[in-house]
Amino acid sequence: MEPFKIKAVEPIPFVSRAEREAALVEAGYNLFNIPSELITVDLLTDSGTSAMSDRQWAALMMGDESYAGSRNYFRFEQTVQQITGYKHVIPMHQGRVAENLLFSNCVRPGDHVPNNIHFDTTKANVEHNGGVAVDCVIDDAYDPTAEVAFKGNMDLDKLDQVLAKVGRERIPLVLLTITNNSGGGQPVSLDNAEQVSSWCRRHRIPFFYDACRFAENAYFCKMRSGLDEDIPTIARRFFDLADGCTMSAKKDGLVNMGGFVALNDQEMTEKVTNMLILIEGFPTYGGLAGRDLEAMAQGLEEVLDERYLAHRIGQVRDFGQGLCDAGVPILLPVGGHAVYLDARRFLPHIPQELFPAQALTCALYLEGGIRGVEIGGLMFGSAGKWPELELVRLAVPRRVYTKSHLDYVVATSKSLFEKRDSIHGLKITYEAPVLRHFTARLEPVN
Repeated sequence: MEPFKIKAVEPIPFVSRAEREAALVEAGYNLFNIPSELITVDLLTDSGTSAMSDRQWAALMMGDESYAGSRNYFRFEQTVQQITGYKHVIPMHQGRVAENLLFSNCVRPGDHVPNNIHFDTTKANVEHNGGVAVDCVIDDAYDPTAEVAFKGNMDLDKLDQVLAKVGRERIPLVLLTITNNSGGGQPVSLDNAEQVSSWCRRHRIPFFYDACRFAENAYFCKMRSGLDEDIPTIARRFFDLADGCTMSAKKDGLVNMGGFVALNDQEMTEKVTNMLILIEGFPTYGGLAGRDLEAMAQGLEEVLDERYLAHRIGQVRDFGQGLCDAGVPILLPVGGHAVYLDARRFLPHIPQELFPAQALTCALYLEGGIRGVEIGGLMFGSAGKWPELELVRLAVPRRVYTKSHLDYVVATSKSLFEKRDSIHGLKITYEAPVLRHFTARLEPVN
C-alpha cells in the first residue's frame, strides 16, 4: 500500500469526447498545446508534477529570501554534498539549465558527447553548442521485448568506437543517464557504471551523470543485483565513480521546480558559476526562491526512503503488468518512472514517417482524456533519419495517482487497441528548428 496518507485533493476534469476532439484540432494534434483543464489523467511527464509532502509544504514557510547567503542554500548544499560527495553545489531552476551551463563551458563545435541515450533537452543542448550527441547504449535497449535487467547500460565497445573516430581531445565528457529515460526508464547497473568510470579514468575524460532519477536507479540495483546496502549507500557508490552530475530535481527531488550541477573541479565550478550569475542569479539562489531550495533539500532526503521507492517502482510495475494482461504492447521490462507503449506493434499499419507514436498519443487522449508524450520520430527524427524506438511514454507523477486512476488508463488503452485499425497517421504542418515536438502542429493523413 501507499506509505503515505492523502491530506489534500484536487478535482479531476471530465470532458466529453466532442470537447476532446475539438481540443485536438485546436492544438494541432499536439498534446503540449492542450490546457490541463481538458485533461482527465495527465501522464505527460513525471517532471515537476510530484505531490509534495507535509514536511515539504512546511519547508516553504522556512524560506529565507535573502539575495545572498540564504540559510536555505546552505541546508540544500549540505544535503547534496552528503548524498553525492561532490564539493561544489550550484543550484538552478531546472535540469536543462544545468545541461546548458555545463555544456556551454566544455563542449566545442565538433566535439562528441557519448551517453547511453540522450534525452531531448540533453541532445539539444549538446547540439546547440556545436557538439554531436552519440548514443552508446547496449543493443538490447532497442529490442522492446527483451527482458534484460539493466537495459540502460553503456556499451564499452561503442565508447571505443567514438574514441577511435574522433580522439580523446574531442570527447569533453561522457554522460550516463540514470535511469535511461529515452530507452524506457531502464536502470544502469553499478558494475556498468564502474566499467564506464574506469574507461574514462584510463583515457583521462571527465565522467558525469544525468542524475534525475538516481534514487530509482539505486533501488533497481538493490532489487536486481541483490545488493545488501541501503539506498543512500548504493547511490553514493554511483556518485563516487564520477566527476559530477547534473540533476533536474523535478524528478527524484520531489519538487515542482529546481535543479543543480554538482562537481569537484574548481576551474569548471568557476566557469559554471560565472555563467549562472549572468543568466540565472546569484550562486546561493540560482534562479530559485529560498523556499524552493528548502523544499528541494527535504525532497532529496525523502526520496531515499526505501518504503517510498518500493511503492513508487511497484506502482509503475503493476501499471505495466495491467497493460500486458490486457494485450497492449509495451516496452519490457517496465522501467522506474513510466510505462512505454510500443507504437510500432500497436499501430503496425502506420509507417514511421507518419508518426505512429504521435498518432497513438492523440488517439489515447481522444479515447479517454489521457495525456502521454511521444518519444519517437517526432521527438528524435530529422532529415529522413528515424530513431530505433517509436514509443508513447505514460509517465506516472510521484504520489499523485492511485491504482484506480491507472486501471482507468489500462481499460482505455485496451479499448483503443481493440479498434487500432481506425487510427490514422499524421503529417507536420509546422515545426520549429529545435525541439520541434514541443510546438509542432500536425494534421491527420488518411
